[in-house]
Amino acid sequence: MAYQTENRRNLMLFAGRSHPGLAAEVAAALDVEPVPTNAYEFASGEIFVRFSESVRGCDAFVLQCHSAPVNTWLMEQLIMVDALKRASAKRITVVAPFYPYARQDKKHRGREPISARLVADLFKTAGAHRLMSVDLHTAQIQGFFDGPVDHLFALPLLADYIENKLDTSEVTVVAPDSGRVRVAERWTDRLGCPLAIIHKRRDPDVPNQVKMFDVVGEVRGRTCVIVDDMIDTAGTITKAAESLKEHGATHVIAAATHGVLSGPAADRLKNSEIGEVVLTNTLPLPSEARIDKITELSIAPLLAAAIKAVFEDGSVTGLFGGDA
Repeated sequence: MAYQTENRRNLMLFAGRSHPGLAAEVAAALDVEPVPTNAYEFASGEIFVRFSESVRGCDAFVLQCHSAPVNTWLMEQLIMVDALKRASAKRITVVAPFYPYARQDKKHRGREPISARLVADLFKTAGAHRLMSVDLHTAQIQGFFDGPVDHLFALPLLADYIENKLDTSEVTVVAPDSGRVRVAERWTDRLGCPLAIIHKRRDPDVPNQVKMFDVVGEVRGRTCVIVDDMIDTAGTITKAAESLKEHGATHVIAAATHGVLSGPAADRLKNSEIGEVVLTNTLPLPSEARIDKITELSIAPLLAAAIKAVFEDGSVTGLFGGDA
């Protein structure tokens, strides 16, 4: 007779050092403690990671937020995955609320990399079996990873806040560029309001530089909600707000999932026509960006629910009413 044992499964949460606040919230929502981890840099800058508990046979979820310095946190997460693989974790899920290098998802011109694919290959090579992320810059990134990808959406969280704050009969949802039109359409379906589109032209030789804006849609006398996946230097969104005001908008609100907020972003938002900026905490908010205009919503309940669904072999799509 073969030897038999009870098939016990063990969920373990591992958190990088980039966003301890979010990790604590996710752990509390899951009613677990993050596995104690010893992580530090050597004098040369190399990163060392060791877990203080046995991880053999566990279902490991490795949470890391890729804020600045993004390369440090990416490398730390890769090393954590490698350590888990070599310690015989049964399944390893990378939880990256903000997917690093997501904007480099295709070649615009010759001799350019597709860095989003490279990151997916790195996670796979390190030993990840599954990826989980929130509002990827483009949906095609799901196809870069050779394994399951759980693509979560912050729209319900952000839209609930807007619905509770505003009279949606006076709202126009604004797509800041053609690439965000599909996302903006989901917002209009949710809020039942009209859509406007801003057509922008960039200088291909100057990053983060927009040359001109055109507004198409009903914005005069209305509250405009600009929706996007991220706010980086805030140049695009603040100029879009100026253009909306010039076209007669009475009030402008920005709603985005990821607050990268690099360089002059905080000053630009502070001095802009935008009345409120609604973000989630997929990235830690820099101290200089803690201005009155910014409202931060917690993504932790969504991450915890998705982690629990994956662990229990449930439906992640079901978290979004089957529409994800």
